[in-house]
Amino acid sequence: MKMQTHKMTVSMDDHSSHLEVFKQFFKALDDQSLTIEKLPRQDIEDYQLQAINAALAHVWERNEYYRAKLEEHGFTKPVIDSLEQLADVPMLNKNVIRGDKQKILCVEPKEIGQVHLTSGTSGKPIYTAYTLADQYVYDLLPKYLELFQESDVDVAAVALPYEFALPGLGFQRLFQFAFGTAVLSLGKGGYMAPVDKSLELMKEYQATVLATTPSYAALLAEESERYGIRIGEDIKLKKIYLTGEGCSHTFRQRLEKWWGCEVSFFYGSTECGVVAVECSKHKGYHVMEGHVKVEIVDPETGQKLPYGKTGEIVVTTLLREAMPMIRYRSGDIGYLQKSSCTCGLTMDVLHLRGRMENIITLGGEDYSPFMLEHFLMEIPDVGMWYHFKPGEGTLKIEAEPFRTTLTDDQLAEKIKKHMADRIGVACEVDIRRDIPRTFGKATRILI
Repeated sequence: MKMQTHKMTVSMDDHSSHLEVFKQFFKALDDQSLTIEKLPRQDIEDYQLQAINAALAHVWERNEYYRAKLEEHGFTKPVIDSLEQLADVPMLNKNVIRGDKQKILCVEPKEIGQVHLTSGTSGKPIYTAYTLADQYVYDLLPKYLELFQESDVDVAAVALPYEFALPGLGFQRLFQFAFGTAVLSLGKGGYMAPVDKSLELMKEYQATVLATTPSYAALLAEESERYGIRIGEDIKLKKIYLTGEGCSHTFRQRLEKWWGCEVSFFYGSTECGVVAVECSKHKGYHVMEGHVKVEIVDPETGQKLPYGKTGEIVVTTLLREAMPMIRYRSGDIGYLQKSSCTCGLTMDVLHLRGRMENIITLGGEDYSPFMLEHFLMEIPDVGMWYHFKPGEGTLKIEAEPFRTTLTDDQLAEKIKKHMADRIGVACEVDIRRDIPRTFGKATRILI
């Protein structure tokens, strides 16, 4: 059977880069009908070591900040001999690059083809510059044809921000240039993207794939009832990719039931692009090891942690020329496992535990918001819009009822008992019907 392949080949005129050698590596895989997804671990790690050394040489020659930091850490040349030695390379902190568009730029400004930036909700934004080759060549070199089954017969609705951040355009490029998929650029509830028109467009063009955030997937399903659009009949999706916000597996399962299709998590960031994606087994995220090298470090000491130990996720981009991220501290918490997934993929598996700043301590135990959400969503009478309000060892929960015959008092008591059983802490519960919907990132924790 002929393997699905990338629909479009893009070449850059008069363009040369330290990444040219990797075009040949991935072409050789193509010629053998292979992808990096199922390569032996040693082959993946050999490639990653070569790519990291190419990135180190690139930043050494092209960027004063990176070179100075490497020299401070004892490097006299930009080479490591093994992946274990990556731990000797200095990490990149967000505060260093926040609000500074030049700090880690490795190309001339005239070579920049696109700029993205983070929302800056926790300070000044982080700028991420791409060359055209970053966007249309190197981002698309590694293929993940087991994880992404889309083709030119699909219609993909991208309900993600197109303003400033990467997700909307990133998914659009993936679907259009990798698979030849028709794209509905829905955006996410902005002036030109009201929910009713988004749903109508998905209905008219028979969308088969949706890429959006967990909260917006819930909002679209909820609003479809108001506009008389029947999920599963008027809109029949085959797959939803969730990104931009974390959520629990229970929340994901609710979305699967509501939309009647498979729902998979997609983990990435504006700074680093794609990092990891769930396979159909839903046992964690497979790290996209053609694009990134992921490590887990102790958030306090910065020491690299072994498989199975939870810590901060650190990402090194492997195929970037404009603005490589070398050992970038993401601020996210998780742990890695060697893949033993029955899907057959050999890429490491990442388990996410949320943002460091969102960890809630109750009864002497640390809980990620995902875990608390998981417990709450176990109650079918509770809706998908809620707030956690942590105090000093206490937790107040604001929740909405969902298709239940229980009174508000009965539902509140049910939540209190269930959460006390789950976390051993008495919670205060307030049943509401007016929790605000949002077109931005859903705010689940109110301090």
